Amino acid sequence: MDIPFLDSWRKRRGGGQHATLATAFEKDPEGVAALLSECALLRTRAEAAGVRLDDTPRSLEALDQLPPRWREDPEELPWIGNDAGLYLGTVIVRTVPGTVWDVLPAGRPVVRLASGRELDVVAAGLDWAVTGSPELSQRYGEAAEG
Repeated sequence: MDIPFLDSWRKRRGGGQHATLATAFEKDPEGVAALLSECALLRTRAEAAGVRLDDTPRSLEALDQLPPRWREDPEELPWIGNDAGLYLGTVIVRTVPGTVWDVLPAGRPVVRLASGRELDVVAAGLDWAVTGSPELSQRYGEAAEG
């Protein structure tokens, strides 16, 4: 949506460029990767269930075994799914050689495999949170194969 007075306000505040995740990623990819790896809500829920998220494939298997109590809370469900996808991406980037985070121009974080293929990990996390399938560990296995 084009709102002219907002464009003028932004220009007075130090530039007309929109502050997006994509522009932040261009300036500081390591900082954005650290931000994406936080997954605070998922880490809190996992810890409460006795699951330690240590950014390894084994922790994805442990998440797959959690009872999906988040499905009882329609407000929490999308946030858990988003965090699960970002956590999946974090594990992939940290353990699969040649993979990196990328942020599409629209601001969607994806994982880019060494082959060049993009994985929409947030969509995968949302699918997992809503239906339980495919499992996060299965998605990881597919990414590890390339």
